[in-house]
Amino acid sequence: MKIAVNCIFLQKNNLEGYGYFVQETFKRLAQQHPEHEFVFVFDRKFDAQFIYSDNITSVIVSPKARHPLAFKFWYDVKLPLALRSIKPDIIIQPYGFCSLITSVPQLLMVHDLAFKHYPTFISKLHLFYYKNYTSKFLQKATHIATVSEFSKQEIIDHYKIDAKKINVVFSAAKNIFQPLDITRQQNIKEEYADGKEFFLFTGGIHPRKNLLNTLKAFSLFKKWQQSNMKLLIAGRLAWKFDDVLEKIKTFKYRNDVVLLDYVKEETLAAITASAYGILYPSYWEGFGVPIVEAMQSGVPVITGNTSSMPEIGGTAALYADANDPDSIAKQMLSLYKDESLRKKLIEEGKLQATKFSWDKTAGLLWQIILNTAQSK
Repeated sequence: MKIAVNCIFLQKNNLEGYGYFVQETFKRLAQQHPEHEFVFVFDRKFDAQFIYSDNITSVIVSPKARHPLAFKFWYDVKLPLALRSIKPDIIIQPYGFCSLITSVPQLLMVHDLAFKHYPTFISKLHLFYYKNYTSKFLQKATHIATVSEFSKQEIIDHYKIDAKKINVVFSAAKNIFQPLDITRQQNIKEEYADGKEFFLFTGGIHPRKNLLNTLKAFSLFKKWQQSNMKLLIAGRLAWKFDDVLEKIKTFKYRNDVVLLDYVKEETLAAITASAYGILYPSYWEGFGVPIVEAMQSGVPVITGNTSSMPEIGGTAALYADANDPDSIAKQMLSLYKDESLRKKLIEEGKLQATKFSWDKTAGLLWQIILNTAQSK
């Protein structure tokens, strides 16, 4: 079988949610199934690190697909032309978009429908594209995969898609997210937090991730507790970040806020495992990988109480209203003042994290690939 994979989000030093998902699943699938040929389709020059095994070949289909007009041209003109030459049995579309033109069976990954709930968090042009084409993509796709039961139900409710057409494959955290010994933790604290304990906010600086309310909550926590706790922020400047950066300049506790920008995954894993707690009060998530990363690392989690986050965190996380800094701050205070609660969350979190792994995800995805290809 020849399997084409849309790999336009595999970019060196810029892997985030979509890119990590493709890397972790298709590295495994290509290595586990050497009898099949995988064709990775890029839209620009790529790094050789993404060719994980000998049964992977690569194709560059230009121009770069990075805005709605380019999406339409790439998916419905250039990609179908390339697929005529590649002649795959199936193409995997991992980013919520697919071709409306090609006759090749398509497995479409839809991670969430956040644009329906928070339309102001994306540009107007992108919003127009999502609103006008998501329904068409879902209808065109041979099969659909998503990363949580919550997201599956959202797709069914909003677009009346047959539940049999949708499978949940979940997401996961990398194996490098593991607990660290106390000495290594202290070294990380010395390097990044002046030797102090710290909460970690991880994720791109984007309105959906809710950094502004996190900063307000941190301010309330510092006011109530008078501790020397730091707040580390690890994530690239994604979209509409200027307002956040300006507010940090005048933030009362700005000397206790450390902006790390994008950090390498090995560094992020070490920082995560050294945190006092993870703050992830996102407005909306299809899955929420940082929740599992933290739990797998033996670190307690404070996250949002909406969308998929309670499904992923289970009883092993503290939940807050993402719209209410006071709600977030109270959970921070609970974690700080109740050491028995913190220990309980750490132990339950480790157990909860075992429900998600890239090996499980790859196995589920492989079965869907087989089913989709057989429909040709």
